[in-house]
Amino acid sequence: MFMKLKASSISSTFLLIYSCLILPITYHFVMNEMSILLEWNIILISSCTMTMNIILDSVSLSFSNVVCLISGCVMLFSSSYMANDPFLKRFIWLVMLFVMSMNLLVFIPSLPALLLGWDGLGIVSFALVIYYQNMKSLGAGLLTILANRIGDVMILISIAIMILQGHWIILIMWDPYLLSWLTFTILIAAMTKSAQIPFSAWLPAAMAAPTPVSALVHSSTLVTAGVFLLIRFSPFLSKTNMFQPVLLFISVLTLLMAGIAANYENDLKKIIALSTLSQLGVMMMALGMNMMSLSLFHLYTHALFKALLFLCAGMIIHNSTNSQDIRSMGLIFSQAPLTITSMNIANLSLCGAPFLSGFYSKDLILETSLTSPTSMIMIILIFTSTGMTAAYSLRLSFCSLWTNMKNSPMHMKMEKDNFINISTSILAITAIVAGAFMQSSFLKFSPQPFIMPMSHKMLTNLVIIGGLFMGYILWEPDFMPKKMNKTKFFLATMWFLAPISSQPLTKLSMNLGTKMMKSIDQGWLEILGGQGSFKPTSKQITKNNQFQIKTTNLITFNIFIMSMLILLSMKF
Repeated sequence: MFMKLKASSISSTFLLIYSCLILPITYHFVMNEMSILLEWNIILISSCTMTMNIILDSVSLSFSNVVCLISGCVMLFSSSYMANDPFLKRFIWLVMLFVMSMNLLVFIPSLPALLLGWDGLGIVSFALVIYYQNMKSLGAGLLTILANRIGDVMILISIAIMILQGHWIILIMWDPYLLSWLTFTILIAAMTKSAQIPFSAWLPAAMAAPTPVSALVHSSTLVTAGVFLLIRFSPFLSKTNMFQPVLLFISVLTLLMAGIAANYENDLKKIIALSTLSQLGVMMMALGMNMMSLSLFHLYTHALFKALLFLCAGMIIHNSTNSQDIRSMGLIFSQAPLTITSMNIANLSLCGAPFLSGFYSKDLILETSLTSPTSMIMIILIFTSTGMTAAYSLRLSFCSLWTNMKNSPMHMKMEKDNFINISTSILAITAIVAGAFMQSSFLKFSPQPFIMPMSHKMLTNLVIIGGLFMGYILWEPDFMPKKMNKTKFFLATMWFLAPISSQPLTKLSMNLGTKMMKSIDQGWLEILGGQGSFKPTSKQITKNNQFQIKTTNLITFNIFIMSMLILLSMKF
């Protein structure tokens, strides 16, 4: 019986059992504020030691717990979603390598050893994005890996800078020498991994990967690696004066850009990807306001409901003849009630609806931002972006779930697969109760109590309602923009980041390659090389042949004449 099980089911069982076993250990570490640092000295060269460090604390254990829970549900979902894939085992190995890389990143606080997980995420993500092996996947994969290579180079530069310290454990930094440069390299590395402006274009492009991979990448693994890096090293990074203001400015811009772009997108998976980008902006914004615990709290709650959102979207796409355009969907609620109920839970949690997981973290971040010493413009941009979240969530629901059926009436959505039902049900339950559980149990996530006026307290809920109203007013009755003008194109392409990130570099290299080919390969090299030497040589050979033919004819004629003369002289 065990031999008949799919590889995805076995790996899913392993991940879920690991997550359940590590939960009481995590709870123990959190409640007692324990931290264990294990160090293995590999080599010692002139007072500079190469060590392998492993840290066990509440952050690493809880992060690993969330990652493995989501990965287990995603693998369970893949048992059905990828059932007809001829290369299912390869897919399972890649996903398991992905999860292992993220766990390495979580448990290692030393920069050189951290590269094992950091580079592992980049390489395996490239292999997963190009999984379907077509031109679109290859282009998206190259954009993803090239953007992430910038961050990898910055990590290498930070390792080189830290040689001056005599160690690479950034948790125990003591020398302020080159502090600003070290902060800059780690900040750029985190921005590339978490797709902050101007490195945002690769995140929607990575949707070329299979949907289970998208659920894993956009919830708890690749995109959260940058946020986790800043959370892990924030006590050191916050010593730099400009770190938090710069991070706050970049994150709010990313949050606003993603929120606006999602309102103009028609691809179901890209809308959810842009919502991930906006929530990454919320996490970075919390770090920019020195709210490390709240940023980590929101990372966990977001991971749970975003994985659920992607699994439900995958179910809808899989049963809609693989169409991802929300303009060709409609009336799915009456055909797939469990999937759509789970999707609505995830959408409401994303908006910050009261008493769902997203509410506990997002509401705290927004309320704390009101009391933080930041500018009024930033506060207005933050709350406007939050309203955008409610607007594109409403648009997504109306276009794909509740409007009139716009697809083939002969095709029905079926919900008979236990693998999908179990995975979505587990994540739906966590999306409802995880926020309250974390806030009540994980004491370090709870901020210090502060008193707010009722107007400020109700502001977050009013912004959500205002965003829903704005979305309802903004769109036509069928919730589709009628005409594309320059302004809409600017907003829909993420402020031109999508075309700028790929087209200019490609166009420059292709134009340069074409000109070099015409001027050098087909030009001077032909004149001086192949064709240039062939023409005079062929002419010389032709003349030589003609000369030899004429000479041979003359000699033959002379021999004939001489022979005749000799014969005549002998006769007479």
